[in-house]
Amino acid sequence: VRLVESGGGLVQPGGSLRLSCAASGFTFNSYAMSWYRQAPGKERELVAIVTSAGGATNYADSVKGRFTASRDNAKNTVYLEMSSLKSEDTAVYYCCAKWGISRTYWGQGTQVIVSS
Repeated sequence: VRLVESGGGLVQPGGSLRLSCAASGFTFNSYAMSWYRQAPGKERELVAIVTSAGGATNYADSVKGRFTASRDNAKNTVYLEMSSLKSEDTAVYYCCAKWGISRTYWGQGTQVIVSS
């Protein structure tokens, strides 16, 4: 099983980034996909969830209206479009695949730094 995030980097406040997570080694379209983030000194927090069919998403209040999560089951990839970025969005962003309560897989994370 592999989850490989990409697209992180340094961006100015108000800017945008698109994160991607390429999945392999499991039946991607059977898993709900999530994005989490962890800022220095803070606990990991849930950012967004996309259901297995991609028909529904849910977001943390702190990112609603600014972030959009989506998935392409044909490409085994999940995305996180981030706009109007703020300094408090600085964190390592992780991709997560979940199947019920019995199977959870994590990516290695990609760093996002929002700074002028």
